[in-house]
This record gives sequence, structure tokens and C-alpha cells, in this order.
Amino acid sequence: MRLCTVFILLAPAVFALDFDSGSYGSLSDIYHPDKNAGLTAFPVLNVPMGGRAEGMGTAFTAVADDLSFIEYNPSASSMLDFTEFGFFHNNWIADTKVESLVFTTRMKNLGYGAAAKWLYTPFSEYNMYGNRVSKGYYSEFVATLNVSYNFLAGYYFGGISIGANLKGAFRFMPDYSDADDRGNNEGTGTNSGMSQSAGMAMIDLGALTRFDFLKSYTSREKNTSLGLVIRNLGPPSKGESLPTSITAGVSYKPLRPLTLAFDYTVPFNMQGYSLSEQRYWAAGLNLEVTEFLSMRAGLLARYGAYRVTLGSAVELGKIIVDLNYSLDLLTQFTPLNRVSLGISFNFGDQGRADLRREVDAVYLEGLEAYAAGRYEEANSRWEEALGMDPGFDPAKEGITLINNSRALETRINEMETLDF
Repeated sequence: MRLCTVFILLAPAVFALDFDSGSYGSLSDIYHPDKNAGLTAFPVLNVPMGGRAEGMGTAFTAVADDLSFIEYNPSASSMLDFTEFGFFHNNWIADTKVESLVFTTRMKNLGYGAAAKWLYTPFSEYNMYGNRVSKGYYSEFVATLNVSYNFLAGYYFGGISIGANLKGAFRFMPDYSDADDRGNNEGTGTNSGMSQSAGMAMIDLGALTRFDFLKSYTSREKNTSLGLVIRNLGPPSKGESLPTSITAGVSYKPLRPLTLAFDYTVPFNMQGYSLSEQRYWAAGLNLEVTEFLSMRAGLLARYGAYRVTLGSAVELGKIIVDLNYSLDLLTQFTPLNRVSLGISFNFGDQGRADLRREVDAVYLEGLEAYAAGRYEEANSRWEEALGMDPGFDPAKEGITLINNSRALETRINEMETLDF
């Protein structure tokens, strides 16, 4: 029933956007495509794998609150609440598909994860007579290892997390023939694809912080996040540069169920900044309609390649199903309709929520003792709370208050003794 709700809500938007390409003029009449587009290698690095991040138009650098983080901010793994494992499928342009696997977990303030992403498209070669002389699949594969650590995390401040992705990318080109114009094969070109295949190593570096700002509701979850990421930093291979970029992002929750996000990206080509693509931005929102259903929308405003996305997620117990519909507008208003599907599994929070409840209960016992004037008992309870959670600032404040009260009482007693 819940899954049907998602499709029902998405259907009107999908059909509304699937308009006739003849109804609109060409975008190239308004502006020209980015002259530097396509100068970098490994397009798989720019294709979103799906999930909540794609549904928000890829404005996810500061949001980064589920396993989609691994493509957008490597520092977020140390701030995630749950251990997650997910599968993603993205129907990209034409016959191109993208498959992805992601796993992430954390231990206290240390987060880590891994991901694999595979892009593939059919490859066929024909001679001038229409005879197939070669076939196979062109594919690109990316393997990612992630680690991050959260510093200064506390009750009032979410901390500052620093993280990195170590990535290896591989491009596989199928063998092609050397047929002449008459269709005569002088050789089948065995291992000829190796000359076009390539491998690259790169790193992502990221930082993320969360805090409260102009918060109008009560929640331990911080309502504001800032993120900064350098993606795909690595040397060229075979004369081709990686799609390296720097992205700054901000997210804000003016209301508990509503998340707003904005990213600004500056691409730079390692072989020369003059070869870099134009700067671009992305904006997105996520609305938690019910406890199990959320809706999202996003816009990626890239020079010559706008993308509008609508999506939804439904929680079926410990299983989360993500569905996104994207409309790519390249150099003309011709709809390239795409759908991505993600299924992730929530393996729990390793008891962190239960620990928070225990800490809260012990703290309240100390607060009751303090109100009744039983300061020793209150101090003991707050010390116990800090033993369970060293970052629980209210307990620190309570102990400081007791110590200050004791110091004041001692000073008063000293003054009374001197007067006598």
C-alpha cells in the first residue's frame, strides 16, 4: 500500500513533464553549450547513482544524511545514524545503464564505507555494407573506499567531520576490427580495445559541520549544515583529465519535516584552468510527508545541460525504496526521461538511540536530585551520564553549576568565619 502511494503521487508529475519536443524551441537559440564540455574522462563520475541525492537535484553536499553521501561528501559517514547497505539502478541516456552498491557504518565518531559503481552501454561496429564486424560492451567501473572522523561533537554542536574517498576508476573498451571500406578484415583486432582502455586513481576530500541556527522547533537533530568537497582529484591518464571540482553546500531545515539545500560547484581541469567547464549550481528540497513517506524535488543548473528531478522514498520497515524521475534538457527542450530506483537496508544504529535514552534518563534523575537539594546525588548521576556519553553537555553544565555553588558556599563560610 505504501509503495503504491509513491507511484500514485509521482505519476501526475511524470506525465505532466513528458511533453512533446516540438512544443518548445531550442535552447541553443538562447545560449551555446559549454565549449569545454566533454573534455574530461570517465563520465561515470558525473552520473548520479540515484537515491535521495539525485532526487534533490544532487544538492547533497551539506545534506549527506544517508548512504548517497559517498558520491557527494566523504566526511558524512561519521555523522550517519544508521548502518546501511543499498542497491541502485539508473536508466541513463539511450541504452546506458548504471548499477551501484554502497555500504556504510560507523563506530562512535569514526565512519567508514565502500561503494562500487558500473556504467555500461552496448558497443557495435558495422562496415559500410551494414555487416557487424565487432560487438561488446563499453563500460566504466569505479571502486570507492571511505573513511571519516567527527571532531568536537557534542549535545549543542554536531562537530566538524573530515573525510576522504580513495577511488580507482577503470575503463574497458571492447575489441574492434580494422575492416577496410570494402568490408574486408585484415585482422579481428584482438586486444585492440586495450589501447583505448585506461585506469585512474583519485581522491575526494570533504568537510562537514552541523549546528542549530534560527531553529523554531525542538529536536536534537541540528537544523543547519555546511559542507565543502574536492572531488576526483588525481593526475591525467593517457592525456585525459578527470572531472575534478570543488563544491560548497548549505542545507537548512526551517521546519522539522522540510529540508532545503543548495550547492555551488567550480570545475577545474588539471591540464589547464582555461579548459575547465562553466561553474554551475544545484538546489533541492525534501519533505517528510509522513513517518514512512518523503517527497523531494531538485534542479541542476549546468551550463547547456539543465536537469529537473522529482522523487520519493517509502520506508517499509527496515527497507527503504527510492524512486526518482529526471528530465534532462541538454541543448534543446527535447525530454530525455530517466528513472532511477534504489533499495537500501537499514541495519540499525548499533544501540546509539537506546544509549541516548539512557543518558537522558540518568540526567533527569540528576536534575530531580538537584532540585530537591541533594547535590551529591545529582553530581553522581551527571558523572554517570558523562561516563556513558562524554559529549553530553547538559551534564557538564550541571556539574559545573554544583562546583560553582560549592565554591560560593565555601567563600560565604570563610567570610562568616572572618566576621566572627
